[in-house]
Amino acid sequence: MGTVVLWVGIIVLAGLLVGVYDGSVGGVWVFTATVAVGGWVYHDDGVDVVRWVMVVRMGVGNGSVGCGHDCVCWLVAKELASLGKIACPVATTTLLVHSKSIISMLFLGHMGKTELAGGSLAIGFANVTGFSVMKGLCMGMDPICTQAYGAKRCSVISQTYLKMFLLLLFTSIPISFLWLNVEPVFQRLGQDRVITKVAKIYLIFSLPELLTQAHLSPLRSFLRTQGVHTPATFVATCSSILHLPISYFLVTYLNLGVKGIAMSSVWFSCNMNFGLLLYVTMSKIAIKPWAGATLISTFQGWRPLLSLALPTLCSVCLEWWWYEIILFLSGLLSNPESCVAAMGILIQTTGLIYVFPYSLSLSISQRVGHELGAGQPARAQWAAIIGISVALTFGLSIFGLAIALRSVWGKLYTNETQILDMISTALPLLGLAEVGNSPQTAACGVLTGSARPKVGVHVNIAAFYLIGLPAAVVLAFTLKLGFRGLWFGLVASQAACFCMMVCTLIKTDWRHQAKRAEELTLAATDRDDTETNLVP
Repeated sequence: MGTVVLWVGIIVLAGLLVGVYDGSVGGVWVFTATVAVGGWVYHDDGVDVVRWVMVVRMGVGNGSVGCGHDCVCWLVAKELASLGKIACPVATTTLLVHSKSIISMLFLGHMGKTELAGGSLAIGFANVTGFSVMKGLCMGMDPICTQAYGAKRCSVISQTYLKMFLLLLFTSIPISFLWLNVEPVFQRLGQDRVITKVAKIYLIFSLPELLTQAHLSPLRSFLRTQGVHTPATFVATCSSILHLPISYFLVTYLNLGVKGIAMSSVWFSCNMNFGLLLYVTMSKIAIKPWAGATLISTFQGWRPLLSLALPTLCSVCLEWWWYEIILFLSGLLSNPESCVAAMGILIQTTGLIYVFPYSLSLSISQRVGHELGAGQPARAQWAAIIGISVALTFGLSIFGLAIALRSVWGKLYTNETQILDMISTALPLLGLAEVGNSPQTAACGVLTGSARPKVGVHVNIAAFYLIGLPAAVVLAFTLKLGFRGLWFGLVASQAACFCMMVCTLIKTDWRHQAKRAEELTLAATDRDDTETNLVP
């Protein structure tokens, strides 16, 4: 029964999106009824999704009505399978890597309120000022390596991997200086002195992880470019299994406290590095990281990489930094220890939930990009609709789950009554925010697949910094809603982001996007520059 309800929900949500694209409420019922009877046959002639509905409604257009294998139900299942084939291994690996932070928070929660607050502040600060910067820069190598792999230019992939490794090493230098001098920064921002000292200790012992991530991030992208997902999942599984006993040994047995938690995170990244390097060395994959790269080539042709890395850096950091700002604002409320601790737990929960829409976004990006490049705008639009429908269904499910678990979830981390009350109050708001966050994250994948990442940057600036942040400040401090006010600000930002994404997609001319993809492909293949012809 539950499966039937879920399936009907997905169909109705897909119908809703078709209705939005078609500009009428009738499109919802036409699409839903069509799926229910399984009688719409889709021909591979480039007709767009809007005309699917028009054909059923008016009986005209390129297509036919009948019961056959190639019906909409089968198309939905086929598209879901295509998205899942990409998203599942990515989600599994990401979830396993994220378990490191969850285990760290669990240990911090059982050490005391001060340690939990300081550790939460440090983890958030490290993510925003360090690891988000590295992740954003590293995403810039994906387009180059993907196009180079398709063109069978193995040396370009190896050179890009080495360049990104050097870039991240260089970037880790100023980040290290910031972490070493973080105490006066926190104090100037009004953070509690005791919490600040705990956060500084954690960050100092986390410095080696900057070096491990400088190599691990480009190495994972290097393998993902070649469609190699299983080794990363296997290594992440082994590292996760080892992380719990290692954390227990350092924190409890050696009694290292916060230092031990930071050191166990470094150990996790070292295990990931060692496992993937062992695989690359021992396996028979066609492309090795060191193949075709020379010392001279490593220091040449940096412009294409930087031209992609810097915009992706801005895109990633805009959203990550917003959460860090909210974490800082929670430290300015009354009873800062409890507020920061509760906010840290909830942000970790948000990160855990984000694994699914993020992985789905990557799969949607790939599907939309492939179909537009193949000159199939209808298929690209279909992939976008199905992907966003799944994301919206997931967001609604999380909303219901958050309401059901609001009195239980916080007990996994701490026994402090005040912190538990804050988590119980804010968790439904977190779930409500996911109703907007999940589909807007999937929509970002559509924008990436159609080569429009700058639109996502503009939407994030408007939604998070022009709407969400002022709303959070006013509600929390001016209207005295306190901790709840900050989360109402998050709901406002996600709602605004979702609405702007929907407006952007409604205005999308899919045939024009297919022509753009063709022009970009031709421009890439016609150029003679061996460094830049891989970048659209």
